[in-house]
Amino acid sequence: MVLKKCNAYVSLVTFLAMLVHICYNDFAYLTFYYNPVLKTATAMPFMICTCIHAVLGMLVVFLQGDGTRLTYPKKNVRTVIQRLTAALIFPMLILHLKTFDLMKETAGQGKLVAWWGLALVEVLFFGTILSHAAVSFSKALITLGWLSSRERQKKIDIVLYVFCVILFVVSIVSVVRGQFLMFLATGGAA
Repeated sequence: MVLKKCNAYVSLVTFLAMLVHICYNDFAYLTFYYNPVLKTATAMPFMICTCIHAVLGMLVVFLQGDGTRLTYPKKNVRTVIQRLTAALIFPMLILHLKTFDLMKETAGQGKLVAWWGLALVEVLFFGTILSHAAVSFSKALITLGWLSSRERQKKIDIVLYVFCVILFVVSIVSVVRGQFLMFLATGGAA
């Protein structure tokens, strides 16, 4: 249980780091303001927390047998979503880290299908991260003993789902719109 609690704490810190990183990037794309120091200052804590959370999560799943079965009752759909999104984050993260340069390159070479493919993966990445956060948040609170009421959990979940959907839409509008304006509306020059 100690490992699960450590992971729950780290997941909440990761959630906060994610919000800071996403909000900064949304702001940067909406205003076309870029500060490499701020980008790194918001990205590195998020990446470090995410890596620690991932390692702890894998240790919990594989060493403690928490959720290694492939068959879940219907009521554990959230756990399936949580595990699936966790598995999808890292492959898409690798591409996400290179998206700006790849978009610049593909737009400059007139490879519009590749550019839009990158934009689609970016949208899927945002959806994956925010889906994982949305289904995991109240579970972390329960693990830490900070939440025991099912009614309160349902309310927190609804608020978080709505918040994550709004953040997803804002991120798509700001980031993909910003990327489109930088790379395609200008003929590929950034």
